[in-house]
Amino acid sequence: MKYTNEMEKGLLSAHGVCYEVYKRKLNVRMEVEKRRELDHLICKRLSADFDGRLHS
Repeated sequence: MKYTNEMEKGLLSAHGVCYEVYKRKLNVRMEVEKRRELDHLICKRLSADFDGRLHS
């Protein structure tokens, strides 16, 4: 996959690391992926809650 400038900006602003550091350091990569997973779960719960309120 080609890494774009926009992807670099997103990684830097969301997680505070540049792609080179993310690519080279396993511990940094694991922390970023843990935060991404947590964010994903929170968004899924919020979405389900919002959908439930809309259809009630």
